[in-house]
Amino acid sequence: MRLIVHGQEAYAYTGGKPFDASLPTVVLIHGAMGDHSIWTLLARWFANHGRSVLAVDLPGHMRSAGPALASVDAMADWVLALMTAAGVHRAALAGHSLGSLVALEAAARAPERATTLLMLGTCVPMPVPQALLDLGKQDVHAAIDRVVKFSISTLGAKPSYPGPGAWLHGGARALMRQVASHSSDPMLFHTDFSACNDYRNGMNAAAKVACAAHLVLAEQDQMTLPRNAREVAAVLKADIHRVPGGHFLMHEQPDLVLHAMRKALE
Repeated sequence: MRLIVHGQEAYAYTGGKPFDASLPTVVLIHGAMGDHSIWTLLARWFANHGRSVLAVDLPGHMRSAGPALASVDAMADWVLALMTAAGVHRAALAGHSLGSLVALEAAARAPERATTLLMLGTCVPMPVPQALLDLGKQDVHAAIDRVVKFSISTLGAKPSYPGPGAWLHGGARALMRQVASHSSDPMLFHTDFSACNDYRNGMNAAAKVACAAHLVLAEQDQMTLPRNAREVAAVLKADIHRVPGGHFLMHEQPDLVLHAMRKALE
């Protein structure tokens, strides 16, 4: 589905179904160096079970025109504008990693527009080591390899994603390289991860959220340590859903993540 947001073409995957703004809607927001495809299985399930889905490509990522946005605040404003462009006043906001911060900030900026907040693979604040930010400027492929290494907890995940036999490490690496090569921002890795690192409004935002909140955390997550989500969970009065696996939990544990999200949205 293509929309015009802030004068630029924007893309949102609708789960293989025509978008219907009259249905309960869930907005899915990817993390750094990602795109809508990280949500494919989840988006298709919700689209086939009574919901409309907007799995977005953030500006400067794959099918959404650039430039890439440099702050969580700007991304949150963009998500709210995309909802308006799609004719959606209220929706559940779900985000992974960087996307979880965007969902949080959007739910705080427009509390009347968020029906549920889901934060996956998250912590607040979300610091990024300076060494990784520097590596992203010097050798983006090496930086991507390092992120993938620390985002998947096993070399042989089952049932795997999108199906048995898929190679999670290779798939994640290929996606991030593809996103980088398609972007008009040659420093997209640094832009995205700096947005995570620089976001300081998380606790203030959490205090303004009016809807039910849920955190889906991976027990072996080395990128966003689960213990670092305790404070924001307390402020949000959030339900916490724990799954085995690493930071790319939607790929490592698709069934368990879907179960957690279904429970949250019910």
